Amino acid sequence: MTTHLQTITISFPELRLQQRDAHKLRGYFGNMFREHSPLLHNHFEDGRSRYVYPKVQYKVLQGTPYLVGIGSEAAHLMTDLFLNIHELDIDGERFPVFAKNIEARNWTIGVSQELHTYRFQTLWMALNQPNYALYQTYSEERRADQLRGIATQNVLAFFHHFGLRLPADVRVILALQGVESHYTHFKNQKMQVFKGQFVTNALLPDFVGLGKSVARGFGTIKKI
Repeated sequence: MTTHLQTITISFPELRLQQRDAHKLRGYFGNMFREHSPLLHNHFEDGRSRYVYPKVQYKVLQGTPYLVGIGSEAAHLMTDLFLNIHELDIDGERFPVFAKNIEARNWTIGVSQELHTYRFQTLWMALNQPNYALYQTYSEERRADQLRGIATQNVLAFFHHFGLRLPADVRVILALQGVESHYTHFKNQKMQVFKGQFVTNALLPDFVGLGKSVARGFGTIKKI
């Protein structure tokens, strides 16, 4: 079972940032275009958070800033607004923008009869507070099972957000490969995160995020 999904990717190839600067990109653009659409910052007008999958995501991949719009509404909005950007202001430091790369693509998403391998291009934030507590008590085998289940739920949640609800007899098959545990600081807290890749029968777009805090660049995947 499949459907189609449009994405647009805008990158700034002449700029170099740190991966941790992705949330600064989000803050900068979210404030600049706050009046245009909540898709850009995922908040309501009164400041409350919108608890939906972020359709505009901000990333730094191998030092290059990226903006990813997912779905036709986000793609059209980004095309209209972001191509007029001539500079970035990151923590008071101004970066002139002389070049932008833009790529629009249509993807097939869903479940296929073949297996595909994806790599996490940025750290995958899989655990929330309750399942982190469980993770600490598990054996290595049960930890692997828990992470596989979380990754599968991440994929299913992505499908759900974009209108693809799989019938009960359709299963997402997923196996993690070479997953390593790491730590990062997020909102002044030490967080356990993961690197690695997975094999699945799910069809997913490049550069979308899975897991927690995807608007800030976490969990970005790419097919290999």
